[in-house]
Amino acid sequence: MEDPNFKDRLLHIFTGKQVDKVPVGSFTTSPVVELMDMCGAARPEADHDSKKMALLAISQHEIAGFETIRFPFDCTVLGEAMGCEIQTGTKERTTAIISGPFKDSIEGLEVPDDLLDRGRIPSMLKVVDIIRDTVGDELPIIAGFEGPTDLAVYLSDLKSFLLWTIKDRERVEQLLDVCTYACIELGNAYLQQGVDVVCVADAVASPELVQPYDFEELIKPRYSRLARGLNGLSVLHVCGKADPIISHMTECGFDGISIEESIQYLNTAVEIAHKNNKVIIGNVSTSVTMFSGTPQQVKEEAFKSLDAGVDILAPGCGLAPQTPIRNLKALVEARNEYCA
Repeated sequence: MEDPNFKDRLLHIFTGKQVDKVPVGSFTTSPVVELMDMCGAARPEADHDSKKMALLAISQHEIAGFETIRFPFDCTVLGEAMGCEIQTGTKERTTAIISGPFKDSIEGLEVPDDLLDRGRIPSMLKVVDIIRDTVGDELPIIAGFEGPTDLAVYLSDLKSFLLWTIKDRERVEQLLDVCTYACIELGNAYLQQGVDVVCVADAVASPELVQPYDFEELIKPRYSRLARGLNGLSVLHVCGKADPIISHMTECGFDGISIEESIQYLNTAVEIAHKNNKVIIGNVSTSVTMFSGTPQQVKEEAFKSLDAGVDILAPGCGLAPQTPIRNLKALVEARNEYCA
């Protein structure tokens, strides 16, 4: 039997097959400045220009050695397409939402019929073709986008959203319903275009912002609807100390969950995920170890993640722009040493 390529290895993980070694890569954003300088494609152009975005995405593998190709480099694409005002990023700053159109009222809120023709979405879909034409079928392509909770906050604002969870839950439910359908539409567009796995990133769903009770009541049903509606492999990433909602995350129907370094009980999270036949991805610290640690410290933390039983070794969250390439390479080296 021939050795599997990177894409085969990753897909085998999701289908429960044995692999020769744990895949290593990123399911969250990873456009570091050194990669931009070395590959010749930098933000902000690489946030909207299909060719430059593809070039920067591919550099994750060609320069850093990651076994995944993940794009785009921010989580505002859906928000922009749904009418939010954005602040264009810079080489060292991620594109961000400035304001949404439904801060005071959600009257008129719906998924536009031409959603996939709006904003940067057409450029994103072109990126898939460019990447696949360049790397062939050897590497898995991962497309990330904001989840329904983040999108709901983009369209309103954080203060309004959290207040409505207390005083107007019906409004929150309506808002989340529309956002869920938008996520399904974009996710399936990516999958139909040839993406191998979509990663739904939902920072606001963290227990540090939304109470676990509200997560179970308001967000979990939408996650389940989203997971059922996606026609391919999917991963859910929730930021922060997600311990209180790990069980809920694994029960929504996504094929895997991605967790941060903030998780307090990694072994327990792995145990819960595996009990529910879910892949678990993570969780080397991006804010400390990957950003400012030494390669040896990256390896030591990676070994702890591998010892705990993560299925895919990855940064815990999006990489800071000034993260050194040597630490990205150290993540790959750690896996190689561990699986030798």
